[in-house]
Amino acid sequence: MAIKKKRRVSIRIDMTPMVDIAFLLLIFYMATTTFKPPETKAVTLPQSHSEIKLPDQDIINITVTKFDSVYVDYLEPTTIEIDGVEFNSTVRKYAETDASEVAFFINQARAKNFRALVVIKADQHASFGTMQRVMESMQKNNLTKFQVVTDMKIEEKN
Repeated sequence: MAIKKKRRVSIRIDMTPMVDIAFLLLIFYMATTTFKPPETKAVTLPQSHSEIKLPDQDIINITVTKFDSVYVDYLEPTTIEIDGVEFNSTVRKYAETDASEVAFFINQARAKNFRALVVIKADQHASFGTMQRVMESMQKNNLTKFQVVTDMKIEEKN
C-alpha cells in the first residue's frame, strides 16, 4: 500500500503592520530630532594648540567676520500655548550689531538664560580694533567670562 505524503500548508506572513511600524518610527525620529543650527556667517578661524569642549546648548555666539561685521545669535527659551496647553520651546534670536553694542544683546540673552556661555568666533582676518571694541563693550558691562573659538593646529611630526 502506498503511503500518501501530507501536503504542506504554506504560511503567509502579512508584512503590512511591520512596514507601518517602520514608517511610524521614522516619522517619530524625524520629528523629534534637533539639529545643530547652521552657521550664521562663515569665518576662517585662527589656529591654536588648546582644546576645550564647548557645550551643545546655552551658548551666545558672537561672530566677527573678515569685513568687521558683528553678529550675535542665541537660542532663547520660550513657552508657547496652543489650545490651553503650554509647550516649552526655543526661538533663535539673531542680530547684526555694532561692536560697541554687543553687551546689550548679551545682557538681553542672559535675562532669559543666565547660564548661557559667551562664545566669540572671529575671522583670522578681522581687524584688531573690532575685537578690541567688542571686548571693551563687554568689560564695561562686567561680562568678563567668554570663550574664543579657534581651529585645532595639527602638529607635523618630523
